[in-house]
Amino acid sequence: MSENQFNRPIRVLIAKVGLDGHDRGARIIATTLRDAGMEVIYTGLRQTPEMVVNAALQEDVDAIGVSILSGAHMTVFPKIINLLKEKQVNDVLLTGGGIIPDSDAAKLKEMGVGELFPPGTSTSSIVDYITNWVHQHRNF
Repeated sequence: MSENQFNRPIRVLIAKVGLDGHDRGARIIATTLRDAGMEVIYTGLRQTPEMVVNAALQEDVDAIGVSILSGAHMTVFPKIINLLKEKQVNDVLLTGGGIIPDSDAAKLKEMGVGELFPPGTSTSSIVDYITNWVHQHRNF
């Protein structure tokens, strides 16, 4: 069970940003995280970075997972990072997955994005990564 000492489950927001209409992977991840004991908020399709950050704040999440297949990752992730910084949110994991070239993933990690998971990544490794990150950074 992915819970802290106060018996609160890890809270994760899963988002699809932009015009990317393919959400099968995001739904699979949302279900997997839920089945692992996490509380999952799925925003649905066509979210803006502002909508994602506002929902993350309202829901008091521990992690944000962005699924992106559109090629807009070098715009979306930096925008979310900047919005989180503007709102002084420094302890929420920003992670994600989709079609992201290794060179871009390295640049995004330098900016503060967590692990980025390509298609075919085992769901258990995603659960383990989020659980471990939250326990190390959110006083769980």
